[in-house]
Amino acid sequence: MYRLNETQQDIARRAEAVAENDLAPRAAAVDRDAAFPKESVAALAAAGLLGLNVPRAYDGLGEGPRTAAAVIDALAQRCPSTAMVYLMHLCGIACYAAVPDKTAALLRDAAAGRHLSTLAFSEKGSRSHFWAPVSRAVSSGNGAVTISAQKSFVTSAGHADGYVVSSLASGATGPLESTICLVLKGDGGVSVAGPWRGMGLRGNASAPMTLDAVAVAADRTLTADGKGLDMMLGVVLPLFQVGSAAVGVGIAEAAVRATIAHVTQARIETDRARAHLGAVLDSLESPGPATQLMVLEAKASGTEAAVAVTELAMRTCGGAAFGGAHGIERLFRDARAPIVMAPTSDVAYEFIGRALCGLEVF
Repeated sequence: MYRLNETQQDIARRAEAVAENDLAPRAAAVDRDAAFPKESVAALAAAGLLGLNVPRAYDGLGEGPRTAAAVIDALAQRCPSTAMVYLMHLCGIACYAAVPDKTAALLRDAAAGRHLSTLAFSEKGSRSHFWAPVSRAVSSGNGAVTISAQKSFVTSAGHADGYVVSSLASGATGPLESTICLVLKGDGGVSVAGPWRGMGLRGNASAPMTLDAVAVAADRTLTADGKGLDMMLGVVLPLFQVGSAAVGVGIAEAAVRATIAHVTQARIETDRARAHLGAVLDSLESPGPATQLMVLEAKASGTEAAVAVTELAMRTCGGAAFGGAHGIERLFRDARAPIVMAPTSDVAYEFIGRALCGLEVF
């Protein structure tokens, strides 16, 4: 369905094997214990998959959103928590890859499986509008900044090695004038501010984090002062939207498999969502007038399909599913987490409406 070439198919098969052999046996325990899937991440690292979108010049696989979608889909079918950790890693690495002169060593570490990245965008006060942070970077001179912020949901909080952090630029006069910086695990002033006990995706450690006067040197500022929006919308948003859709499609696929003897409509819904995701990937690779609209539609399509399919699966399997049989109840909860991740489905539909009406989207 994703129309992969031979190299991409080989990578997808590698991901399938890791997902089946390493993620699937641990998925129930990850959910039950709300435990970060460190063994599953280690298996992905050992398979070279943390370097999926690291450029080949830095020893990575050099793949784009199409291959990422296939890999994330495979992971989400076995352990959605691990799939979301992986998606956020890819988003972080995409930001590194945009400025390789500053991040070459970290790109090579990721390719070798030694570095896990993530995003730290959401803040108290910004709600799901991740592109409009409320914290402000303070210039320390010579391009260095100091950041203090209360980040509300940071996937892999306390477990990632690198955090791509947003804040208002030091001289910002509006909410869209942001700066993107790289904060590393172990930097002074970085702490996890609370536990993560979510309804779904319970293993992705999406906890609050506090940045208390964190000093960021000039060589770890990933954008020019005030130009963070370009990276958030041009680098992160397309990959996150497509990846979130793939998480949803993978969850829906797992729910279909769990109820295949009883469900037919769910099969159609899942195939429709996957077909739509394939069309979005085509448009990203050959951009046209409809590309932005299709990207905005992607996450809503994939994640809402997961919600619909898992709800049908719960109803179809009745008491057995409600009691935890077949893992359907876990998938039902996991499917609901991505829809409230920024941009939420409600916000995405607002964007879609604006785009259809010819209005400014952001």
